Parts: sequence; C-alpha cells; structure tokens
Amino acid sequence: MPVLMVFLGGMVGAPVRFLVDRAVQRRHDGVFPWGTFVINTTGSFVLGALGAAAVHHGLGADLSLLLGTGVCGGFTTFSTFSYETVRLMEDGSLAEAGLNAVGSLALGLAAAALGFALLTWV
Repeated sequence: MPVLMVFLGGMVGAPVRFLVDRAVQRRHDGVFPWGTFVINTTGSFVLGALGAAAVHHGLGADLSLLLGTGVCGGFTTFSTFSYETVRLMEDGSLAEAGLNAVGSLALGLAAAALGFALLTWV
C-alpha cells in the first residue's frame, strides 16, 4: 500500500509541476528559472505543513505518503533546480545562478518552517 500511495501522489504532482512551471515561466522574461523557484518554494511550504499535520494533528501514514512523498515529491524538483543553476553559470549569468542557489535554499527553508509553524498553531 505505501508504494501505491507514493505512485498515485507522484502521478498528480509531476504533471502539476509541469503546468505550473509553464504558467509561471510564460509570465517572466529573462534567464531566471522562476517556475522552478516558485514550485520548490511552494512545495517546501506544503511539505512543512504536512509535517506539522502529521506530528500535531494525526495525519495518517498513508495520507502522509500520498501527499508528502508522492504529490510533493513529484511536484518539487531538486534535479531541475541543479540543472538550471549550472545552465545559468555556463551562460555567464553568475548573479542569477547565485540568486537561484542561495534564494532557493533560503526561501525553501523559510517556507517549510512557515508551513510547519502555521499548521502547528492551527
């Protein structure tokens, strides 16, 4: 059953990632990968909230696997973030590469902490 939960969640998260990335990126010119930046920050917030729901509100293991590992795992993308950062460096966009690397890490951690804090408080 756990593998099925992860599989089903990933089936939702991955296509949503693709659609959100395209929608966000279409609205921004330039080389910065706004789609991936928004996706990973949003996914970090949701995963933080799910963590708090599991710890403080009794979110079950199967639902945690479905939503956390499956949906959030399919939605967020470390490999694309890494590739886009390397691509920015290779293209000579060093400021954008640095902003992507540092900004993604800082905002991702802050978003996860905020999601956890909000669901702990509720």
